[in-house]
Amino acid sequence: MNLTELNRIATAMVVSGKGILAADESSGTIKKRFDAIGVESTEQNRRDYREMLFRAKDAMSQYISGVILYDETIWQDAKDGTPLVRLIEQSGAIPGIKVDEGTQALPMCPGELVTVGLDRLAERLKKYYERGARFAKWRAVIDIGSGIPSMTAISVNAHTLARYAALCQAAQIVPIVEPEVLMDGDHDIDRCYEVTSRVLNKTFQELRVQRVALEGMVLKPNMAISGKKCPKQASVEEVAEKTIRLLKACVPAAVPGIAFLSGGQSDEEATAHLNAMHKLGPLPWGLTFSYGRALQAAPQKAWSGRPENVAAGQRAFSHRARMNGLASKGEWQSSLEQKAA
Repeated sequence: MNLTELNRIATAMVVSGKGILAADESSGTIKKRFDAIGVESTEQNRRDYREMLFRAKDAMSQYISGVILYDETIWQDAKDGTPLVRLIEQSGAIPGIKVDEGTQALPMCPGELVTVGLDRLAERLKKYYERGARFAKWRAVIDIGSGIPSMTAISVNAHTLARYAALCQAAQIVPIVEPEVLMDGDHDIDRCYEVTSRVLNKTFQELRVQRVALEGMVLKPNMAISGKKCPKQASVEEVAEKTIRLLKACVPAAVPGIAFLSGGQSDEEATAHLNAMHKLGPLPWGLTFSYGRALQAAPQKAWSGRPENVAAGQRAFSHRARMNGLASKGEWQSSLEQKAA
């Protein structure tokens, strides 16, 4: 393992003013997104859509540091025969790959899940590296509900995340470690804070046990935020303040950077929260975004599967990428959204 090189890539992934595009929707998830805009989810349509994003030169070169791909996408070529991975590299961004294989019910823990995909991961990572991937992503899902999460679910998922991270580093690939505490429930922000704190502490404990070099990874956590169904939604300032307090308490300074997931927040909410965090003074690690839906909802709608809408889709993508790029430096203002509209 060449830690200097892993650290160089991890640092480039969270460089100020840029963030990571999560374009790694599974076939099921992208079908839902395409259904919403009336587009059939064929292999060609999925490729055309992603090619549109990767060819949005302004957005990709100025605001996107890396792109997380799905297995299908990493092997696809653009219409003109250029591998999609090359398009990403040509824009100056780093290609990455989602390597988990989804979730299964966790035995003896009703309502809880464990992420699978460690079998044969070492061989898969080798092939992905040859194709050009320099980082990977694995998502663990922790739900908040009555009597959950259990310590079992937190421990099992933390252990699995750490095993995945160790395999990545052995393959010279930077692991994005993503323990997502879902925002689907009716819990308040303090309950989210408490659960996320337990999840992060356990995850870093496991990473150390499995000898993962913290300097060669990126953390992709949720924010401390109210559940969607909570009657009292925390303000932007409270989300920012509690999230930073939580991260400073749980994330070692050796980690080069943190790239948030949007987790079901609206486009503007995700941007406003990130921006407010950068108003809270100097931070021990790079802090940016790794958004999927919050970067893509607008371009998907603008494109709607029509070749004549490609430029409009790219403009919508460039706008969201720019807004988040500004937020990752604390320079975003809501008035900039109105101007674009």
